[in-house]
Amino acid sequence: MWNRLVRFMTWSGGVALGTALLWCVLGGFLPFPGGQSVSGATLRVQAAPRLQETAQGEKVVIVIDPGHGGENFGTVENGHLEKAMTMTTALAMYEELLLYDNVEVYLTHQEDEDMSLKARAEFAAQVNADFLFSVHYNASANHELFGTEVWVSVLPPYNGYGYQFGYEFLRDRREEGMFIRGIKARPGDSGNDYYGIIRHSAALNIPAVIIEHCHVDEARDAVYCDDEQGQASQEKLQAFGKADATAVARYFGLKSSALGVDYSGYELVPSETDQCVPATVRDETEPEECRVEVLESDYENAQITLKVSAVDRESTLLYYSYSFDGGVTFGRREPWPGSDALAGKWDESFQVTLPVARGTAPRIVVRAHNMYDLYRESSLWESPQIFPTQPPAWARMDIVAVDTRTLTVPEENEVDLFMLIKFCVNSALGLCMLLALLHCLTRRPRRNPQDK
Repeated sequence: MWNRLVRFMTWSGGVALGTALLWCVLGGFLPFPGGQSVSGATLRVQAAPRLQETAQGEKVVIVIDPGHGGENFGTVENGHLEKAMTMTTALAMYEELLLYDNVEVYLTHQEDEDMSLKARAEFAAQVNADFLFSVHYNASANHELFGTEVWVSVLPPYNGYGYQFGYEFLRDRREEGMFIRGIKARPGDSGNDYYGIIRHSAALNIPAVIIEHCHVDEARDAVYCDDEQGQASQEKLQAFGKADATAVARYFGLKSSALGVDYSGYELVPSETDQCVPATVRDETEPEECRVEVLESDYENAQITLKVSAVDRESTLLYYSYSFDGGVTFGRREPWPGSDALAGKWDESFQVTLPVARGTAPRIVVRAHNMYDLYRESSLWESPQIFPTQPPAWARMDIVAVDTRTLTVPEENEVDLFMLIKFCVNSALGLCMLLALLHCLTRRPRRNPQDK
């Protein structure tokens, strides 16, 4: 009986272990249902062929559009001039692509001139373009956003084409350390594309994307396009152009005898032709939850440790920000730990230690910002007491190490501790004996009751 029981337990344990291993293996390779982002989990990316078909044996025709121009300056934050920056990057992209075989490359314009978005798309159609790439730099109204992103069409199959290119471009930027804001599509009021260059191109059956390289008005992004004096660096702008060209070459599977590279048969990220890639669909809702928990209030060092967690089932969390005055003002946005818009992952919760102004009782609110800059605020946490203006007196006392073998006296003489204890004990015994002797000598003799 016991042998049967042992054999049954061994068999059932083996089945359970095998099932668990099979689930883990399959779980690593099967995509999540619907391609939705999952908090705290990585979406494994598998290779796939390019969705866009081009004429076999014919040259690939590429049109590069330097954003803005003429009276349209683009962003002018911090002394930058976007129209000049985009031209520098576009020219570098143009020259790099000319080094590839079997390709024709055009610029929508090479002079600083006004040119409508529709005219740019029409130019691409006239040269039978296979793709239009619109080069841009970014800035935000409150100067708080940072990161690189690619905008694609809301219409299939152009959405899928743009997604495959955008992934190649952003993957390289991620490896360089840039913050990734994702591959996005924005619908307009009519349901077509919001951005004109993409909308007009799609109307002419031309795939188009907008490449937003970085935010020139945010210090964490400006290092990728500025020199040490805070001015646009020609070298860095040209480096962006070459990186754009490399992503295009990989997307189209180009090869270059001059550069010694061959991307023929290069596998791209899986995409869709009959519907939009779920990761690109604009999320119109805020994150579902944002919670904050105070783990420690350090009054001595004037700092507080928080645990922050949030949930967003429709979009990737990108940033967090916090307020010490109950939500009236917020500090700059910080990258949400583990955030990766390409992989669709982020840390579900994290800990952060923040400095607190002395003499204040902080009223803390935290915001969780998603991929489309919508946010959810946490509930308010109020400190039960004021952080002292100075550390407590006990914290300011000097701690002096004492040698347990000796006592240090003001005269700098050292006394053996054992001898001191022995002296005290002997003195106490001697005093007791003396008291006993005095008691005996002074004790009055008892009287005999019969003597009365």
